[in-house]
Amino acid sequence: MPVIAVDAMGGELAPEEIVRGVADASLATAIECVLVGDEPRIQAVLDTVSYDPAHIRIHHAAEAVGLQEVPREAIRSKRDASIRVGAALVAKGQADALVSAGNTGACVLACAREFRPIKGVRKPALASVYPRHAEHPGQDQLALLLDVGATIRCDAADLVQFAVMGSVYAQRISKVARPRVGLLNMGTEPFKGGDVLAEAHAHLAGIPTVDFVGNVEGHEIARGRADVIVCEGLLGSVVLKFIEGIADVVKDVASNAVRQHLLWRLGMRLLARGLREVSHLTEHAQYGGAPLLGYEQLLVKMHERSRAAAIANGVKLAAKTVRDGVLGEIATAVQAVRT
Repeated sequence: MPVIAVDAMGGELAPEEIVRGVADASLATAIECVLVGDEPRIQAVLDTVSYDPAHIRIHHAAEAVGLQEVPREAIRSKRDASIRVGAALVAKGQADALVSAGNTGACVLACAREFRPIKGVRKPALASVYPRHAEHPGQDQLALLLDVGATIRCDAADLVQFAVMGSVYAQRISKVARPRVGLLNMGTEPFKGGDVLAEAHAHLAGIPTVDFVGNVEGHEIARGRADVIVCEGLLGSVVLKFIEGIADVVKDVASNAVRQHLLWRLGMRLLARGLREVSHLTEHAQYGGAPLLGYEQLLVKMHERSRAAAIANGVKLAAKTVRDGVLGEIATAVQAVRT
C-alpha cells in the first residue's frame, strides 16, 4: 500500500480538519500516511479523535506557508515549511505521493524544486474534475479540466501535452475508455483564438491516440461534448472558481425568494431535491482533489477550504493513482507524441 505524505499545516482549516481527514482514512483503509507539520499541534488533534496508529506517523516541520504569503519568497525562505518537507519526503522515496490543501503557488514551486519532471514535459498542469451534464450513454458525470493553476500562459506544445496527460488520466482514474478531448476557445473554427490555439488545434487533430473533438466554447463546458478540456492555467482557474460559485448563487437566490414570497416558498419545497443535487455536484468535498501532472512524483492539491471528508478522499485518490501506475502511463504517452 502506498505511503502518502500529507501537509498537515496547509489550508484554511489546518491542522484540525487535515488531521481528522487522515484519521478517518486510517480507519477506513490500509493506506499509510505521514502527517507533516507541527508535531505538538498534530498530536493534540489526534488525541481528540479515533484513528489507527499503525497507519499514521508524524514528521515534524517547524514552519508553514500561509495562504496569503508570496509563494516564491515563502518557499525560498522557509526551508522547514511543511510543504517543502513533504515534497522532499516524496523525492527521497520516503513517501509515494503528497497531499496538500495549502497555498497553490507554494505547492507547485515546492514540487518544481523537489520532483523530477517526466522526460519531455515542458510544464506541469493541475487537473481538476468538475460536474457537467452527461450526454452520451455511460458518460461520466464528471469531466476533467487542465490546467487550473499550475501555469499562467502556455504555448501550443504545452497545451498538446496537457491533452495527452489529461486523456491518460481520465482513462485510468475516471475509467473513460476513450476520452473526448476539447480545446477551450472562443469559437469552434480551427483558426480561432490566435496563433497558439490554432497551432495546438492543428497538432491535436493529427494525434491518433487522442480523441480530439475540436474547440469547445464556454457554454459547452457544462455539457458532455468533451470529457477532458484543455486550457492555460489562468483561464482554467477562472473557470473552476466560477463553477464552484454556482451552488452558492443558487442557494442565495432560493433563500431570498423563500423569505419574500409564499408561493416561491412552496415552489422551493418542490425543488428542494434538485437544489440539494446541485449543491452536491459542486461540493468539492465529494471529489479527491487536483493531481499535478507532469512529474514522476505526485501531488494532489486539495481545495483550500477542504474539510476532513475531502482530505480523506484526496488521500485515497493519491494512493489509487500511485498504485495503478498512472504517472508511468502518462510518461509513456507523452514520449510517444512529438511536440
